[in-house]
Amino acid sequence: MTSPTTTSDMVHARATKKAFLRLVPLLMAAYFMAFVDRTNVGLAKTSLELDAGIDAAAYGLGAGLFFITYAALEVPSNLLLHKIGAKVWISRIAVTWGLITMTMMFISSPTVFYVLRLLLGAAEAGLYPGILYLITTWFAQKDRATAVGLILTASSVAFIVANPIGGALMKMDGLGGLHGWQWLFVLEGIPTVLLGVLIFFLLPDSPQKAPWLDAEEADELTRRAVGEQGVHVEARPGAIVRNAMAKPFLLTIAAIYFMNQIATYGVIFFVPSIVEAMDVTDSFMIGLISGVVGIGAVIGVVVVPRVLARGPGTEVRLIGVTTAAAIASALAFIVVANPVAQMIILSLTMLFIVGVQPLYWSVLMARLGGVAAAAGLAFVNTIGLTGAFVGPYAFGLSEQATGSPSSGLWVLVGATAIGLLLVPLLRRRLATHDRAHPVLRVEESVPSPT
Repeated sequence: MTSPTTTSDMVHARATKKAFLRLVPLLMAAYFMAFVDRTNVGLAKTSLELDAGIDAAAYGLGAGLFFITYAALEVPSNLLLHKIGAKVWISRIAVTWGLITMTMMFISSPTVFYVLRLLLGAAEAGLYPGILYLITTWFAQKDRATAVGLILTASSVAFIVANPIGGALMKMDGLGGLHGWQWLFVLEGIPTVLLGVLIFFLLPDSPQKAPWLDAEEADELTRRAVGEQGVHVEARPGAIVRNAMAKPFLLTIAAIYFMNQIATYGVIFFVPSIVEAMDVTDSFMIGLISGVVGIGAVIGVVVVPRVLARGPGTEVRLIGVTTAAAIASALAFIVVANPVAQMIILSLTMLFIVGVQPLYWSVLMARLGGVAAAAGLAFVNTIGLTGAFVGPYAFGLSEQATGSPSSGLWVLVGATAIGLLLVPLLRRRLATHDRAHPVLRVEESVPSPT
């Protein structure tokens, strides 16, 4: 006779498989398009300088300004998602950012560029932490790293696919009296609007509202989702900050993530310029070669959690190893002169920089639940994404000063080195927190993505 526990496990396994098949692809599609629409300006950089007078420093500032409004509105956005529900709120996010992406075709000066990037960040605010929060309400802790890894895979694949596609769209220059970069923004904004409508009809607010789950499956998913069992946290902004300050480990992860995002988005927004500086002039080839960097990121978000699965409970150690490896590979890029070798090394650098990110969220998700997860995850992402503002701006200033887009790799090295110095502090603060607040058994914490 089958035991109740075995029956419960079977029901949960069946329901989790359904959630991975029906829910995760929709979230991956949303993050894929978000990544495309926030980073496509990289391909338009040279053309915007010619057509709108946007030099390297102005471009870096405008690229980064997206993250100022994104970060400022992230916590309120995630709290609204918690209150209103994912169906309406994520649909709204996608439709508005798609429409603003299309209006980027009207860029005519640095000021217009700055305003539209600020509006785009405000429209998209809350998407990624909202997705992370949904993961805490649908999946048990042992399944969350897999889900986060898949979401990050979507953004990395977007970098591989979107750059060649964007480069091809840029070749439409002159068609219908529009510049190639104008076609780029219009034709990459339309699919996002359509996706937002699709999300409204296909994304359930909770397992209980999913038509493809029976009542037993929905209840089992909710019961196993530790995020639904977290302690109550007051949902006012001031209380959120006070709660964060009461968790020193959370502040430390936020600081490390801040440094990581300086490196990540500095490379993302400037890699087309780095490729162009290698005497590549064709827009499609620039996009195609730039996409090589995304291959490293995809490998990273698949391989790094898989390594962790073989030694569960070692997140902090692996964070330290991958961060150190990123510094070493970036220094190798600076030393090597061969363009082919440089692109391979830059791809390897992104493997470590992006591959480490699921580890941050795994550490957090094991220790936050309920509205605390909605607020805490958004808080960390808010701090981190201010780094995504600093990164492109610092890379732009570096190029302005030296005339070389590749000089921004020194910014990457400096930021990542600071992040590495914070890892021992994170280890101590996690140990202190875990002694006072025991977390899940480590053997249940992080599986490898499949």
